[in-house]
Amino acid sequence: MLNLLALLQDGALTAEAAKNVNGLLGAGIGLGLAIIGLGIGMGRIGGSVAEGIARQPEAATAIRGGGLIFAILLEGATIIALVFALLFKLI
Repeated sequence: MLNLLALLQDGALTAEAAKNVNGLLGAGIGLGLAIIGLGIGMGRIGGSVAEGIARQPEAATAIRGGGLIFAILLEGATIIALVFALLFKLI
């Protein structure tokens, strides 16, 4: 962000530099949203699994397995989002 402000003050913000700055800004926003979404999703999955096991202790293995599958899928989607954000940063 400070780089963008320095370019604006000098008046030397060319189209290529603006494209690069916008790419970096978009990558940062994408990374942040992916991590926030992962934290919210993992918290909800963990809370729901704990609540489900507390309600039905005899089904703990099935509930734990389902929660683990959802957590793995969420983690995979987050890693894909992070890779795409980093690719946009490099382009």
